[in-house]
Amino acid sequence: MKKMVLVITGAAGSGKTTLCKYICNKFHLPKVVTHTTRAPRTGEQNGVDYYFETDDSFAKRHFLESVDYAGAQYGSSLEGLEAAWKTASLACIVLDTKGAIEYQRQLGSQVITIYLTVDNGKNSAACLRKRMEERGDDPEKIAKRMQSAENQRDQQLPAELKNHAVVIKNDDLTVAKQQVDTFMDQLRVQLKS
Repeated sequence: MKKMVLVITGAAGSGKTTLCKYICNKFHLPKVVTHTTRAPRTGEQNGVDYYFETDDSFAKRHFLESVDYAGAQYGSSLEGLEAAWKTASLACIVLDTKGAIEYQRQLGSQVITIYLTVDNGKNSAACLRKRMEERGDDPEKIAKRMQSAENQRDQQLPAELKNHAVVIKNDDLTVAKQQVDTFMDQLRVQLKS
């Protein structure tokens, strides 16, 4: 069976991590573990939440995409992808839209992309801000993130992904999960044929 990766992308607060966890649990997919040079947070485990790296060890990886964010490096590597593929031919990863574009560019037909959106209207930024507040993000960090060019970019489906991404509106998690279930059922049939 061809090795594939399901990329979940969208703006901060759109529910990427929540839906990735749901997909991994319900459909028994491995999550691609990514790398960071930031210190582990309480409860985070190396090799589960991230591969926690030093600057030197980070530099030795073969990254499909990477970014410097808030003084730390983050990236997803070929090594991480291969580790996930050892357990299943379809793996799942959460990326920003820039990372999703890079995966599409480098891996082509091996990539399936879900782009999450909320409220599609004038209130989408307010909805995203409220979700970040509700999950307990620091108010200063929320303000900076909302003003960032990356956040502005991620609130729109990039042109490079328009013909490749399935768009799921995540205003209601139950409805979004139903849409994901339908999509995953169709994908399974497609991958078997």
